[in-house]
Amino acid sequence: MFAVYAFIAAGLEAMRAFSSRTAGPVFGHLLLGLVDLAAGVIALAWPGPTALVLVLIVGIWAVIVGIVQIAAAFAAGEPAGTRALFILAGLISVAFGVVLCARPHVGAITLALLFGLFNLIAGIWMIVQGIELRRTGETLDSAVPEKQPA
Repeated sequence: MFAVYAFIAAGLEAMRAFSSRTAGPVFGHLLLGLVDLAAGVIALAWPGPTALVLVLIVGIWAVIVGIVQIAAAFAAGEPAGTRALFILAGLISVAFGVVLCARPHVGAITLALLFGLFNLIAGIWMIVQGIELRRTGETLDSAVPEKQPA
């Protein structure tokens, strides 16, 4: 599956390279396309080590995302509910990443289940954040006086 993604990404990068008007982005997109192509070939040639590396990358990514979410909870001006959700999502992300890094041979099925659970929880969190943002927007709109026609 990763190899298919890598090949599609390589094709898209090549398309972006040739649709650019300047030389700088062309070189960068072609380079990214070659890296994506190489990753796809490696994933097909050595699927076992590729799966292990992907599990570790996802684990490290989840730990970093969790730490950033926990840090975002302490940003100035966040209401208590938002802080709690950021902390909860951060703790779940860190736990997910630690499990993957501690047991990298859990297998593709277990990773898929954990990743699905992680995305389910993250999706619910994003829906709650969207609802809260919408409420904030309604509150801000009602606080602004409407202009009267002259």
